[in-house]
Amino acid sequence: MTSSPDLATLRAGNLKGALLMVLAMGCFALEDMAIKRATAHLPVGEVLVLFGLGGMAVFSILTLRRRERIIHPVMAEKVMILRAGFEIMGRVFFTLSLALTALSTTSAILQATPLMVAAAGVVFFHERVTLTRWALIALGFLGVLLVIRPGLDGFTPLSILAVLGMIGFAGRDLTTRAAPTVLSYAQLGVTGFAALVASGLLLTLLYGGWIWPSAPDLGFVALAVIVGVSAYTALTMAMRMGELSVVTPFRYIRLLFAMALGALVFGERPDALELAGGAVIVGAGVLLMLTARRR
Repeated sequence: MTSSPDLATLRAGNLKGALLMVLAMGCFALEDMAIKRATAHLPVGEVLVLFGLGGMAVFSILTLRRRERIIHPVMAEKVMILRAGFEIMGRVFFTLSLALTALSTTSAILQATPLMVAAAGVVFFHERVTLTRWALIALGFLGVLLVIRPGLDGFTPLSILAVLGMIGFAGRDLTTRAAPTVLSYAQLGVTGFAALVASGLLLTLLYGGWIWPSAPDLGFVALAVIVGVSAYTALTMAMRMGELSVVTPFRYIRLLFAMALGALVFGERPDALELAGGAVIVGAGVLLMLTARRR
């Protein structure tokens, strides 16, 4: 007779996975802060190029240590090219949003990415979604509207940058699900950061401008690379260590980290409508995860 998995082991895995997810979200928030500080003095395209080169170097070393190929033939497949396109879209608009708008606003809108993925999964992967889940997805997008507040006095067109970045990241996540399984997380990391270099060069060619970075600017870019790679690694470990339905909701704690850093580093003070919108987005996302667990 086959015994069921040990409950203590399952709980321990969930606890470790949740802690790793919290660590990943904290590192991602630090990455956003460092990039925002770097873009205060350097052109966005230049920051993306430097950040991308640093990430490529780290993940290339990790790939070689795993005795894997840095450039794999399947990277030329259509789905990988599409993934790179979405990565470029997400990174360009998200970084522009970080540079031009509040960190807390950008992070709040980014939290709607899982909702966008859930909605798009119906179209591209023919996933079945109940009426309750559709209602939660709609509620989450209502939260996005509360944050960007179109038609109201606090509306700024620059908030659309974060929305476009969120759409790009949702497309990247969807194409990652369809990516060849032969590619490891380190190889996907190489392709992802290569897309950053491409997007940075594209912005540089379109708008020009390259400034010799100062030591503090390079320090912020280096910090972004270190915490970005750490976040990616911790996220991967968390998703593999615990149950997805238990671990995934902790990704929304990134908004709390972002709001804290925005207040401490940039003196941001989100108003009541933005806080309410962020709460609606996070609440809808968590409930969406819980309904998926029950299913």
